[in-house]
Amino acid sequence: MISFAHLMVPFVSFILFIIFVFKWHLNTGSTAGKRLPPSPPKLPVIGNLHQVGLYPHRSLQALSKRYGSLMLVHLGRVPAVIVSSADGAREIMKNQDLIFSNRPKSRLPDEVAYGSKDIAFTSYGEHWRQVRSICVLQLLSNKRVQSFRYIREEETSLTIEKIRNSSSSLINLSDMLVSLANCIVCRVALGWKYSGGDTIKKLESMYKEFGELSGTFNPGDYIPGLSWINRVNGFDARVEKLAKLFDEFWERAIEEHRNRKKGETNPNDVSNEVGDPDLVDILLEIQRENKSSFDIETDIIKAVIFDMFGAGTDTTSTALEWALTELLRHPKIMKKLQNELLSLLSTSLPTSERPYLAAASDAAVASPHCSKRSSSSIALETPAELCCNSNM
Repeated sequence: MISFAHLMVPFVSFILFIIFVFKWHLNTGSTAGKRLPPSPPKLPVIGNLHQVGLYPHRSLQALSKRYGSLMLVHLGRVPAVIVSSADGAREIMKNQDLIFSNRPKSRLPDEVAYGSKDIAFTSYGEHWRQVRSICVLQLLSNKRVQSFRYIREEETSLTIEKIRNSSSSLINLSDMLVSLANCIVCRVALGWKYSGGDTIKKLESMYKEFGELSGTFNPGDYIPGLSWINRVNGFDARVEKLAKLFDEFWERAIEEHRNRKKGETNPNDVSNEVGDPDLVDILLEIQRENKSSFDIETDIIKAVIFDMFGAGTDTTSTALEWALTELLRHPKIMKKLQNELLSLLSTSLPTSERPYLAAASDAAVASPHCSKRSSSSIALETPAELCCNSNM
């Protein structure tokens, strides 16, 4: 006689199968009848993840040649539109920017940016508007940017001099460009003279770790049921350790600035050379004098500086490196640019305003956006919570 326990095993398995089929049908049914972009065939659970290889930008480019410059891929349970044309990117990033202004949730920025209290990783809302307003009006205004011009020119001149002195030997331009970006941002954001010391090297290694974690496949972001893998493979532990290191670093920097306000000076501080405050000074002043319409917590200051340093170093050095690479690949264009720079000797037009230097650069797999609500754009209907990436 078959026991009740033996009957329970197939019964529970059947119930779980029914639940799985129901949820799968629910997810696919939500997009039924909508004019969605063409999509490569997907597999249950993992979607199109198996088609995204070691180099996602190349895999997505290959798929776009088959399915068009606007295609829908399913990264696990996350539907994502991949835009591979300038017109499509302009439609989403400019014409429909408010709809696609959210950011998808991810564990890494939530940890290192204090629950996404920064600008880059937070979704559109009152907090984003307030913090962005502070950055635009107080940190990134034309007057403020021009006040730091002497730092950019001084550090750039020093880097050019290093390259000139090393012209007879091999040099690593990638490292020099990273060093240049660090020199400028350290002085502008933190008021620290970059000297390659242990403190700044530690910050470099932390951002390097952040970059590696950002490029690490995180199953929990795409398949919630597999989030436990992050604990097994050590991903969660690395994220928590990195968040702690960042917090300790920013806490020390803020404390030094507060002490300097009380009259205690730091020998590495250069902000007092010409009397210009750095970005941490400005944020602390806003917090202290309550100059904004909402309370600026110390965590918000840390998150904003995290953005400023990250955006000012990694993206800048990477853009410069790829710009030089493209110039080497196209000698005629490099010659044209050289002639334009040489013509500066006979014109008063600043280097930064030269027309050829304003050329746009390629952007491979930009930061993802997420739609706030359903809409009809780029001749298609997009459901809410749809991720969007540009890959050009």
